[in-house]
Amino acid sequence: MGVLTPPALLVVEGVVAGYSVADEILKGVDLTLEAGEIVSVIGPNGAGKSTLLKVIAGLLAPHQGAVRLRGEAIGGRPPRVISALGLAFVPQEQNVFPSMTVRENLEMGGFLDPARSRARIDAIFARFPVLAEKRRQAARTLSGGQRQILAMAMALMVEPAVLLLDEPSAGLAPRAAAQLFETIAAIHADGVAIAMVEQNAREALRLAHRGYILVDGRNSLIGPAAELARNPDVQRIFLGG
Repeated sequence: MGVLTPPALLVVEGVVAGYSVADEILKGVDLTLEAGEIVSVIGPNGAGKSTLLKVIAGLLAPHQGAVRLRGEAIGGRPPRVISALGLAFVPQEQNVFPSMTVRENLEMGGFLDPARSRARIDAIFARFPVLAEKRRQAARTLSGGQRQILAMAMALMVEPAVLLLDEPSAGLAPRAAAQLFETIAAIHADGVAIAMVEQNAREALRLAHRGYILVDGRNSLIGPAAELARNPDVQRIFLGG
């Protein structure tokens, strides 16, 4: 008998989805994320990139197709259930509680297992000194980059195997964006697999093992990130020459 190959950590297969029955933003999208990988999804505005993450996270049910986490079907299941299975989603906007302190935000992130929340918060503060320094400050007082780090830290409170990031560098100054990408690389080095939608295609492909280019709700190109970054068409359209 041959050795059984374990399923990929996250599989999206033939997903069709939209915000109404007649509205198909995704038209049969595939994506695979293996343990230990960073996968970046890039494409023009309106291609369905953020919609794809919402389907994976359970915020939007697919009309057709399948989403599986460690081989278990999660498509259309409630976000709370999907989070408990080991997947965390950081949306682009409204991803922190502005009037709450940094520590209170982390406590909200640990709502699935409040008994372990204190130990997780201590680990987060050790991992992100900038958050430890500002633990008593309201989240609204943080810089844009610091708020994004807090949003990712909140997601890490559930100790996810998969972290979904939607446009993490949007609106950030170049220096803050560079620091954020360093933080994403460090989170990955800690053993978290990451699927990231990102407007900065150059940096997204630099960080990733593999890339997916979506155009009009469909997979246009799939391949090793380094190869996509060298593709003349990708360079011309997404990398500025």
